[in-house]
Amino acid sequence: MPLLALRVEVERAQAEALSDALMESGAQSVSIEEPDSPRPALNALFGDVATLEACRALLPHAGPACEVREQDWVRASQAQFEPWRAARLWIGATWHQAPPDASAVVRIDPGLAFGTGSHPTTRLVLGFLEKEIKGGERVLDYGCGSGVLAIAAAKLGARAVDAVDIDPVAVEVARANAQANSVDIGCSLASELAARHYQVVVANILARPLIELAPVLCARLAPRGRIALAGILDEQAQEVAAAYGHACTLEVSNSEGGWALLSGSRP
Repeated sequence: MPLLALRVEVERAQAEALSDALMESGAQSVSIEEPDSPRPALNALFGDVATLEACRALLPHAGPACEVREQDWVRASQAQFEPWRAARLWIGATWHQAPPDASAVVRIDPGLAFGTGSHPTTRLVLGFLEKEIKGGERVLDYGCGSGVLAIAAAKLGARAVDAVDIDPVAVEVARANAQANSVDIGCSLASELAARHYQVVVANILARPLIELAPVLCARLAPRGRIALAGILDEQAQEVAAAYGHACTLEVSNSEGGWALLSGSRP
């Protein structure tokens, strides 16, 4: 069945927010081409004309849509997706060969998924998890998308992992990906998360939601627990860190392509 694709260049600071808005408005998939460039391109995929036209208000400068078959879209995504590694941790697709010395192997196929670990913000959090997970921790991935962070935490030796999102489709995708990776993680809507504390909390969302979620995430963090926040542009880091200052001491611990990783701990 043909799908409808739109491609439009946007300002880098708007790319993530527009991508999220398109997904919330019914796009089946949105990818950001060359996310570190000053004007990355958004490639959005739609299942019907009505949804595409409804989303045009978000993309006033987009050109005409073109038809693409789903297998062609997946093939193009596969060609762009390269494995990524940080010490013990290796992230790749099912058709990639994992190195024999990688002890934590996570396989997430691109295409119509909700993130594969290829974006700088995801890589920053994956690097944090690789360093922080020693074994036996309880981990919360808030805003889990495809579940790649939660699955990585489980593969690295976390004792228990919960992955939550506000999107029920993302919850189902994360659950399916966890099953495919043979790990047991709790997948649920954020509103259904049971009250408990975590030794490690990660959230890769956007700056404004992270600011609004500060009371929620700090309340979930156990004393002396570690937290990492991503989806934050370098110039937004100070504002986000200030929102958590009542409970956590956060600082920029890493950055990539204009994106900052805030990490720290609760006393």
